[in-house]
Amino acid sequence: MVNIDGKVALVTGAGSGIGRATALALARDGARLVLCDVNGEALDGVASEIGAASCVLAQRVDVSKRDEMKALADAVHDRVPALDILVNNAGVYLTGGILDLSLEDWEWVLGIDLWGVIHGAHFFVPKMAARAQGGHVVNVCSMYGFWVSPKVIGYLTAKFGVFGFSEALREDLRGTGIGVSTICPGVIKTNLLETTRLRNPGDAAALRSHLDATYQRRNYGPEKVARAIVNAVKRNRRLVLVSPESKIMYHIDRLCPPLSRLIARSAARRMFGR
Repeated sequence: MVNIDGKVALVTGAGSGIGRATALALARDGARLVLCDVNGEALDGVASEIGAASCVLAQRVDVSKRDEMKALADAVHDRVPALDILVNNAGVYLTGGILDLSLEDWEWVLGIDLWGVIHGAHFFVPKMAARAQGGHVVNVCSMYGFWVSPKVIGYLTAKFGVFGFSEALREDLRGTGIGVSTICPGVIKTNLLETTRLRNPGDAAALRSHLDATYQRRNYGPEKVARAIVNAVKRNRRLVLVSPESKIMYHIDRLCPPLSRLIARSAARRMFGR
């Protein structure tokens, strides 16, 4: 899909961070946008930035809720036969080990980070395939989709699921003209920590402040991820490792797993203590 001018693209979690940056980047290239986010106020702000001429629909949606995703799909398909581009971006962050998490924590992170991606594919990809004019699916994953680290087991489980789902989806859709890209951003400066659930033992306020300082110091913005996503759509890239740390750890993990685990444990101690 070298030219995305006039193509219809849905971005979930479009109200802020990577989702907002991606929606704006697609709009600059001429795409017509469908936007959804659980934060209605933030969603309205992005829709205003894009403008009525380029925004097909903006709808408040919790991607973990199948009924809300179905309602969004019905609204979209009332307007267009099918999407051209689906960007499953909405996500949350959960820290804590297996001894720290409640079942409600597990349901929360898997519902949004994994089921949100499954819902997107379930409700939109069949129409794309039936139209038989190609298209592209982007699933925003994480370094934690391939890199095993302690003290983030819930988030890691969700992202490993997204990584595997994306790989399988690409194979399932081979021959349909619909491409699939898995995006692994790395440490990106967004507002993700505002909704993060910290379940590690100790002072949650101090940990949140420490994590925020780490992301601020890293200062790697979502616009770089957005550019990588647009490029992935145009070039049908299978796997996109965006930040330097994502690229480095992907290759270390494959070439020397013991070293990868050692680095992960060291990083977790610096990040979470103990």
